Amino acid sequence: MPRIKTRDGVELYVKDWGQGRPVVLLHGWPLTADTFDDLSLAIADAGMRAISYDRRGFGRSEQPFDGYDYDTLSDDLADVLAWAGANDATIIGFSMGGGEVARYMSRHSGANLRSAALVASVVPYMLQTDDNPEGTPQSTFDEMAQGMQDDRAHFFAGFFKDFYGVGMFDKAVSDEVLEWSERQAMMAGLKPTLACAKAFSSTDFRPDLAAFKVPTLIIHGTSDQTVPIDAAGRAAAAGIRQATLLEYDGAPHGLFATHKQRFIEDIVAFLRH
Repeated sequence: MPRIKTRDGVELYVKDWGQGRPVVLLHGWPLTADTFDDLSLAIADAGMRAISYDRRGFGRSEQPFDGYDYDTLSDDLADVLAWAGANDATIIGFSMGGGEVARYMSRHSGANLRSAALVASVVPYMLQTDDNPEGTPQSTFDEMAQGMQDDRAHFFAGFFKDFYGVGMFDKAVSDEVLEWSERQAMMAGLKPTLACAKAFSSTDFRPDLAAFKVPTLIIHGTSDQTVPIDAAGRAAAAGIRQATLLEYDGAPHGLFATHKQRFIEDIVAFLRH
């Protein structure tokens, strides 16, 4: 698979499948581009070009000490789009990746895009504050950071059970999917893992919403315990002018696996418009 260098010299691992109109996929924390293999195959089979990459610090990309703020991460996205010669593109952000979509819209004026999608995304603002009462308390994020520093492997074993809704309904995902996700998570460096958790939990994307100028699909599970829908998907849909919200009733955060077929069908149908 190709590798590219960002404007500040960081090497990113990229998967580039298929031909046609480009669709760039941004994975969630703390995973990799492998998250999107099923969707990427469907996109390529539908006559489009699926481009997914490991975020800096994660997977097979380089792990610099710095650059885990959303301005830098959206610049990385711009560099991937430029490398691909992307025009008339769609960008799709899952979870943390939704923040890169939002910041690309404001920082890079949504250049060369025809549409966007936010899937179980952290947009617009995760942190609970006086003017964001539906958000997640800071103490939750502090406990996450401490858990990762104490025993990262153990932390992720529990994290992914909530991520995929294990216990919420029978056979949410297989044990092997949980193990696969844990392996991906442990490929990341500790510094980027912690720094990106701070970024997605504390960055306020509400000012970025007005910069969305293209049709935007929002998909969110109503039982998402990782990024609750009220402060995220529903709030984003209310703030983005051309948004369409699809609520997956009872779905957890990792709906790309738990509701895989519906997710793929909804994304491909959106891309074909």
